Amino acid sequence: MRCVFVQFRCQPGQTYAVADAIYEREVVSELYSTSGDYDLIAKVYIPEEVDVGHYLSEKLFDIAGISRTLTTMTFKAF
Repeated sequence: MRCVFVQFRCQPGQTYAVADAIYEREVVSELYSTSGDYDLIAKVYIPEEVDVGHYLSEKLFDIAGISRTLTTMTFKAF
C-alpha cells in the first residue's frame, strides 16, 4: 500500500459537508480539519498496483463542495 496525503480546499460553508461525504466513502484512514490554505487533510492508503490519480479521482474528487485539492506522495526514506 502507498500512503498519500490529500488536502482539500472547500467552498465557503461546505467544509463539514465535504468531510461527511469523505467519511461516507470509507476511503481515508484519517481525516483532519486544518488551518492555512486548505480546510481538510486526509491520509489515504492506495494499493500498489492502482494508479494514484485515477483512484483519487474515482473515489474522492467528485465530491460537491471541493474547490481544490493537493496530493502529496510519500516515499520510504529509511
